[in-house]
Amino acid sequence: MTVTFQDVLKAWPVVHRWLPRTPLYRYSLLSARWGLDAWVKHENHLPIGAFKVRGGVNLFANLSDAQRARGVVTATRGNHGLSLAWAARAFGSRAVIYVPKGNNPEKNAIMSSLGAEVVEFGRDFDEARLEAEARAQNDMLRFVHPANEPLLIAGVGTMGMEIAEDLPDADVVLVPVGGGSLISGTLVALRTLRPDMEIIGVQAERADALARSLEQGALTTIEHADTFADGLATRFAFELPFEILHGKLDRIVRVSEEEMREAVRTALEVTHNAAEGAAAASFAAAFQLRSELAKKKVVLLNTGHNIDRNTLRWALGLFDA
Repeated sequence: MTVTFQDVLKAWPVVHRWLPRTPLYRYSLLSARWGLDAWVKHENHLPIGAFKVRGGVNLFANLSDAQRARGVVTATRGNHGLSLAWAARAFGSRAVIYVPKGNNPEKNAIMSSLGAEVVEFGRDFDEARLEAEARAQNDMLRFVHPANEPLLIAGVGTMGMEIAEDLPDADVVLVPVGGGSLISGTLVALRTLRPDMEIIGVQAERADALARSLEQGALTTIEHADTFADGLATRFAFELPFEILHGKLDRIVRVSEEEMREAVRTALEVTHNAAEGAAAASFAAAFQLRSELAKKKVVLLNTGHNIDRNTLRWALGLFDA
């Protein structure tokens, strides 16, 4: 099981039949402050406010009629579930979404409003995922893994194709990494279209299972994924992203909670777009590496703007956590 550039090419017309192309803007203030040429890819302008819907529509477009009739089940901290809820509604299907207890209530509400069945279970994403897998067996639903799913990776790879077309002379792209679907799709696309572009993954220091796995050359699990960045909060590294990335990704850098918190403020101030924690990781890495990236053309990914009100208020310093 793997994903090739041909899979991304096949996903291209599907994704763009359902979704708009997202803008890639240069921000002069950010460039001047950091001494690099800063461009932001606004995946937050997609219908669910995040990149993952690219994979969702590609997956549903490739299900059989029987699979669509039965529906899908998955686990999420938010954007993956939003993606499947939106795509299920668009394709007239059903989505059952497991979330950990205490999950972002605003994301839960949006998934429900799209018609998904939202089930709270477990202390974190990974416990919710294991329960969703059991539900798939019991109810004959199609389990959709948020990372080990070739159709999702191929769908999100279309973002990399857009970058290659819109900014062919970019030097570096900074990609937030949770389960690894986005960076896997980006690498598959750009290693074919722009093999000289540096691809740097960004993980939270407190949720760095994939970074450790790539460094050690074997899948690694960590005990906790204690980060406010929902989209990065997984204790596991997964097989398919590991296979795609191992030996091919330039590197992964780690960013702290405080660096991401500051990056939420920076993104809002400079781009006037909200950035959830995972999206802010890209900005945090650019700031951390600014001396090394000086004068280079750097693409930052605003992977999603689905930050809840209380987390945004905390990031802006309006109250303490």
